[in-house]
Amino acid sequence: MAIRAHLRAVHLPSPPPAARRGAGEGEVHRWWTLTAVCVGTFMLLLDITIVNVALPDVQRDLHSSFSDLQWVVDAYALTLASTLLTCGSLADLFGRRRAYLAGLAVFTVASLLCGMASGTLFLELARGLQGVGGAAMFAVSLALLAETFRGKDRGLAFGVWGAVTGLAVAVGPVVGGALTSGISWRWIFYVNVPVGLFALAVTWARVRESRDPRPRRPDWWGFATFTGSLAFLVFALIKSGETSFSDPLVLGCFAAAAVLLVVFLVVESAGREPMLDLSLLRKPTFSGGLIAAFCMSASIFAMFLYLTLYLQDVLGYSAFGTGLRLLTASAAIFVVAAVSGRLSSRVPVRLLIGPGGIVIGLGLLWMRGLDAGSSWTHLVPGLLLAGVGIGLINPPLASTAVGVVPARRAGMASGISSTSRQVGVATGIALLGSLFATRVQSVVAEQLGRIPGLGARAPQIASSLTDGEFSAALAQVPARQRPAAAVAARAAFTSGLDHILLVAAVIALAGGVLSLLLIRGSDFVSPTEGD
Repeated sequence: MAIRAHLRAVHLPSPPPAARRGAGEGEVHRWWTLTAVCVGTFMLLLDITIVNVALPDVQRDLHSSFSDLQWVVDAYALTLASTLLTCGSLADLFGRRRAYLAGLAVFTVASLLCGMASGTLFLELARGLQGVGGAAMFAVSLALLAETFRGKDRGLAFGVWGAVTGLAVAVGPVVGGALTSGISWRWIFYVNVPVGLFALAVTWARVRESRDPRPRRPDWWGFATFTGSLAFLVFALIKSGETSFSDPLVLGCFAAAAVLLVVFLVVESAGREPMLDLSLLRKPTFSGGLIAAFCMSASIFAMFLYLTLYLQDVLGYSAFGTGLRLLTASAAIFVVAAVSGRLSSRVPVRLLIGPGGIVIGLGLLWMRGLDAGSSWTHLVPGLLLAGVGIGLINPPLASTAVGVVPARRAGMASGISSTSRQVGVATGIALLGSLFATRVQSVVAEQLGRIPGLGARAPQIASSLTDGEFSAALAQVPARQRPAAAVAARAAFTSGLDHILLVAAVIALAGGVLSLLLIRGSDFVSPTEGD
């Protein structure tokens, strides 16, 4: 109606019926594309938040250790991060719609396999396969939106996408808790099957194909060196929690990660078609966005795993009870993300992303001060504040990733941004877990050493405690000494949480300050530039 009114105002004839039908069909396809991307994103994020609250039940059912739980999360994040850039290149070459369809199919099948897992290794491998499917989806989701929407509609689309991500984060812990407590943890994966099939049908029937008119060939050398470097780094960080940072195997893995990273940078700088165009890093806004994505994931999102273990293993809440309590942060994310998405087209994104990181850091600091007598309500103000920070960052961060490059390079840009997020999750969980385990073992040994007759058992009890087996740790103590040992164990666990909350806060604050300094409006390009 607005178009025809404008045409009448300038005394031009209305477009013929065929043209009007074509425009209407294009409008319909645009919103179906948004639907397909949002449903896929919802499934991916729902799966991540669902998994956190189910991990203690997975641990008990599959007899997993603390490092096993880290790998259940990091197997997904690692494969996702290492294959994202290659998936972006393949999508630009063969078509983003095809890549999205392939990713949906792999993720759906992998979810089914996760639900059927008979052991921890099977589950970790299936989670890795999920990561490969997720990579194909993440690599092109923002590019599909950027290709389909222009101008103010792009801001609206990213706002809707941001609201959906907020909704997934909001309902994930509650849905996951309800499924885990009411049926089984396996249903947190089975629930992805009908959602995935729906997204496949919509994408197949309604989403139009798009690709880079001048695509780059996959950079297999870059893929191999980057994957190797990240795998060695994550393995070293997780292994250091079981032994120490000075362990020869840990040091060797750190060295291998460093060497492969250098080789990766050399390969990328010398290659004619690198999967990571290092010239993008010369744009301060692009680098600022990557830093913000990494620091948010390595801080608050990595911390959710350990907060979940605290609520379930130490405070004794069910998976559903834990999900309800984490709704404190999730609800704030949902509400603020909807507002932030609308503001991102009117307010400089640096004024949303930078302060958002700082707010997350302040929220993490507010959660500190836990002790053996603390209740879950101690976490509420910090969770609310951190949720506000996440909600501020997510929508504008999405538009920043593709807003500083021409539309034809949107696949690579969104892939790099998503890679930064997943590298943050993988390394954050591994680093915080290692620091947590070291701190808990040190404090519990000190605390139990003060109880007559328990000093010799301290290492064994500490090991059970860091594996998340709080009840099993106390079962090793004679009944008359159990109350004192319980206080010591709680004190050690909360001391470990306090320690990594500080580390996570420093990461978040650094990301907020750096992104505030680096992101600038002059780096953004017009939607048609370079088409």
